[in-house]
Order: sequence, then C-alpha cells, then structure tokens
Amino acid sequence: MSVGKWVREAREPVYSNLTCPFLPEAKNCQKYGKPPGYMYWRWKPDECDLPRFEPKRFLDLVRGKTLAFVGDSLARNQFDSLLCLLSQTEVLIDQQLNPFKKFHKIHFPSSNFTVMVMWTEFYVEGIPSTNGASTASFDIHLDKINTNWTSELPSLDYLVIYGGNWFIRKHYQYESDKLVGCLFCKGENLTEFSMTYVMRRVVRKALESIESCQNCDKLVTFLRSYTTSHFENGLWFSGGICNRTEPLDEAQINLYGHEWEFRRIQREEIERIVIAGFNGVGEAKKKKIYKMLDVTKAMMIRADGHPGAYYNKDFYKNANDCLHWCLPGPVDMWNEMLMHNLIKTSSLD
Repeated sequence: MSVGKWVREAREPVYSNLTCPFLPEAKNCQKYGKPPGYMYWRWKPDECDLPRFEPKRFLDLVRGKTLAFVGDSLARNQFDSLLCLLSQTEVLIDQQLNPFKKFHKIHFPSSNFTVMVMWTEFYVEGIPSTNGASTASFDIHLDKINTNWTSELPSLDYLVIYGGNWFIRKHYQYESDKLVGCLFCKGENLTEFSMTYVMRRVVRKALESIESCQNCDKLVTFLRSYTTSHFENGLWFSGGICNRTEPLDEAQINLYGHEWEFRRIQREEIERIVIAGFNGVGEAKKKKIYKMLDVTKAMMIRADGHPGAYYNKDFYKNANDCLHWCLPGPVDMWNEMLMHNLIKTSSLD
C-alpha cells in the first residue's frame, strides 16, 4: 500500500466543505479560496489498488465497535477526515465539535459505532518546562506513560496512534523524575539527546503500555507513520509558505531526512512488539494485533495539500499552515488505508 504514486482523479471527493457538518474552519481550504486542484488526485499503489472510501461499508465493518485516534493535531486531522467521510451516510444531530478541546467522542447510532480522539503530544507525560525555557518547551518523562489515553484502552476495539512533530523543538528529558538530558540545548550543561533517541523511547513506551494492557486482548492497534510539513522560505512564524499547486515529483523529495529516520523507528518498534507477542514456538500468546499505516512517502509528495494561507487566521495569527491538511484532501487517503486494513483484520476474526 505504501509504494505507489498519485494519479489524477476525475470524480468529486466523497464529501465537500458544504456537505460535512464537522469540517473545522482551520482545514476548510475551499471556503477560504484555495484553488481546488489538490482535491483531484488519488493514491495508486504499484502492485494493487486502494479502493475509494465507502462510508456505509465502513460503518458495517465497525458495527458495535469503538475506535480511537491518539496523538497530536495530525491525529485530530485524521479524526476530522473520518467524521466528514462518515457523515455522508449518517447525519448526526446535536453533536458539536470544539476545535480546541483535546478529547471528543462521537457516536453513530445506526451502527452503534463510537469514534473518539485523545490528545497527547508525546504519548508519555509532557508538561510545560520548568527549566526557564520558552513556553514551547516541555519536560518529557520518558518512563511515565500519559494515562489520559491509556486508561481508555480496555474500552477500545481499534486504536490509531500518531506522533513525532512535537520532537522538532527544544525539550528536556526526565527519568525517575530526574533531569537526564535535552533536545536542541547546545551550550547547556546537559546530555544532548537526538530526536531519534527520544522518538524511539516514547514509541516503545507507548507500544509496551498497549501490550501490557489488561482486558485489551481484542485490541487492534495501527501506528500511522510520520508525515512531514512542507514549509518553504521559512517556518510557521518566519514567512514560510506552501503554495505548490500539484504534487511533487519523487525526485523533489528528500529521502535522507529525519522523516525517514522517524518512519524507520516506527517500523522497527512495531516489529519488535509483534515479536514480543509470540512465544518460543511461534504461537501467539495474546490476541492483540499491530499494524503500520505507512503514509510517509505518499504524503511527502503532497506539498500542494496544506491550507497554506487558505484558512481562518484566527487559529494561527499571520502564519501559513504547511503542516496540517485540507479537508477534503490527501489526508482522506489515511482513512482509505485504515478501511482496507479493517477489512483484512475483520476477515481474521
């Protein structure tokens, strides 16, 4: 599924900014005038086909189930995409979303399906730094899982976790409540850890917490791979733009950046936890299933799919958004890939 290319799509998207009642202002690129060309592409794997999302079939697959997205604002991006897709089949009354609320739960009565989103920047505990750094810095406790999301695990059938974008800034790392190192702190009298070291530690801690969960044997976990931003000529508040009108050519993407290191770590940690779930004779000790939703390369190509300047600027004053994704847009492919995997895992049942 992860090896392929974007091809032209003549059909309209499954939903539009006029037909989705859940579409957040910060992702409503059409309302704010973005040229629509970015919507008319679909991901085509080289060796197979990725079917178009079918809302009714998805609800049939998850009848009586509960699905949660756990992570940062890009986990929320996928949650919003799924709500828009499913709202084309079932109209939900009196269920409103606050774009700044960090926990949401939505119920679809026709299929008794519940979907929720839970915010965590790092999977583990992270609190605003006490080290005199800027407010953008956190104290990350590498050995303490954030129980705000793990406490919900026994109620879930499916889990999609995502993280990575919050590691590209200055942070301080703790173990056993003691300061042990930092990220991007050259000049301070501390051990400077790499982004990849911290990324591996928190992904491993998250997966181990899922694996050790009691009463979670039915749980199917999807780890969605890292997706990069596409800022050019600057960053969020330093004049960065993303005004591409078509997907990039493969020759234009960086195959050696931190994106690939993060993706490699995610793949290795999924493989590690899968092996840990088997005993010496190869028989599964537990029923938990782990899968990777590998979207890194596909999304590196889609520099045209971000809001850029086309969104409600009340959210990020005087900044272009080249990190999140327009709705509808290439982010909907994540849920097509999720649906494909749900079909496969439901057949295992």
